[in-house]
Amino acid sequence: MKPTVLLIACGALARELVQIVRLNQWGRIRVRCLSPALHQEPQKIPAGVRAELEKSIGQYERIFVAYGDCGTGGKLDEVLEEFGIERLPGSHCYEFYAGADNFREIAETEAGTFYLTDFLVRHFERLIKKGLGLDKRPELKDLYFGNYRRLVYLAQTDDPELQQMASDYAEYLGLEYQYHFTGSRHVEARLKEHIIRRQVRPGLQELTND
Repeated sequence: MKPTVLLIACGALARELVQIVRLNQWGRIRVRCLSPALHQEPQKIPAGVRAELEKSIGQYERIFVAYGDCGTGGKLDEVLEEFGIERLPGSHCYEFYAGADNFREIAETEAGTFYLTDFLVRHFERLIKKGLGLDKRPELKDLYFGNYRRLVYLAQTDDPELQQMASDYAEYLGLEYQYHFTGSRHVEARLKEHIIRRQVRPGLQELTND
């Protein structure tokens, strides 16, 4: 069964996207993820997505991008417009997971909020501590996080171990801790809206397993 839709995605979403595709038996969707390290260097995202598009155009009936603007300042959208490709609506993965309205409500209660997802909790030591140099220069913590007031963990799974880790990281950063379970339902709903319903009419048969 040859995939007919390519989903180019942020590596920080890989676990959830693969699970969504598998559980829905969308056998004709292929997920291809860019390095999650780009999460720390958003200026490199447009070029990374462009490279994937250039080598994939013509090989699939449709290509869709599972990125928000993700700090690219509109540069990613410029690339996608050039190729005529759509992406998930929204600014970043936090909005994808929480849902636009829920995220807006969370954000409006405290502008100085640092967000974690399951992926960021699992990789906090590498991406945050080492990535920002806090392991070698802990005094930089105030420079990076001095304007934050709380840490919000947007959880995709109900995992007590990850919850404890997130709480510990909030304490490490000197921030108030809040936990919000989001699951992956909002991401799944957006994929169904923007890929499945637009790709197949009237049903989903062509994108599911034979």
